[in-house]
Amino acid sequence: MVGKMDNIKVSVIVPVFNNSEYIGTTLDSIISQDFDGYEIIVIDDGSTDDSLKIVTDKLKTADIPNTIIHQENQGVSGARNKGIEVSHGDYLVFVDADDYITPNHLSCLYNGETDFSLIQLVKKDGDITSSPHVYQQEDISAKEFIEMELKMQIPFNFVQLMYKSDIIKNNSIKFSRDYIYGEDTYFALMALGFGDRIAISNEVTYYYIQHPKSAIRTSEFRRFDIVSVFEELADFYKKIGLDDLSDLITTSRIPRAIFGNMNYFFYNSYDFDEVIEKMKELDLFTKLSKFEGDSKFKLKIRLFLLNPKIYYKVWKRLKNSID
Repeated sequence: MVGKMDNIKVSVIVPVFNNSEYIGTTLDSIISQDFDGYEIIVIDDGSTDDSLKIVTDKLKTADIPNTIIHQENQGVSGARNKGIEVSHGDYLVFVDADDYITPNHLSCLYNGETDFSLIQLVKKDGDITSSPHVYQQEDISAKEFIEMELKMQIPFNFVQLMYKSDIIKNNSIKFSRDYIYGEDTYFALMALGFGDRIAISNEVTYYYIQHPKSAIRTSEFRRFDIVSVFEELADFYKKIGLDDLSDLITTSRIPRAIFGNMNYFFYNSYDFDEVIEKMKELDLFTKLSKFEGDSKFKLKIRLFLLNPKIYYKVWKRLKNSID
């Protein structure tokens, strides 16, 4: 532990696992903030490369309070939870070890008043950068924001938010170690359920780097885990009296997640019969049929449920004509 820990407004939490190629750039971007009163917490989650050495070398010359924790492999959720546990800040910010932030990231997020604040993120793939979302309002109620996410009306990643530490700690909100997909969205949407307002900045200050290692490629259909994540969240919302949000998960977010991931598998040439078999095994056809909302999307789902094979053939023909 390095530096004085009083008057820490923001804790920046960085989980690291074998990110030696990127972590130097990430830390440089965090060290270069035009903001006073923050700490850097790096949790090395059992790296076997040079990550820990790079982290140590970078932070020992930084004039910013910092903590480096080395633990045996607990997974990214376990690492982030450890970071929360040892944090001193009034607010929490998360940065992944292969991304970077602009020098004004913390100053754009911090206001010391709202429960949450939000900046814009872009995805960077080589020289190609995605377009950021633009909000028309300067703040929004947490509930309205959750509704927009559950209807998938906005792009959202949990790293876009600054979280009031008391909300996270007083309600024992943690990243779930049971899932490898969606555990971060679950964390954010659970935290937002306890909050009031979100301050919004349209500044793009977070760069989410796309590279071969950034997507977990697996043939075990783990992407469908997101359905269980949202079912757990629906139960949680019901428990705290947010029944309308719980229903929205069942009638919007889960069907959209199923359909989106199913198309992902088709697009990446997974075997049609295997995808359908897995969907039957997880009872995803029933869950898909519960969609309510956008009539165009509803028609797509209806056509698929009517005859998955024909839907797939038409989808493939259209995809090939676009490609």
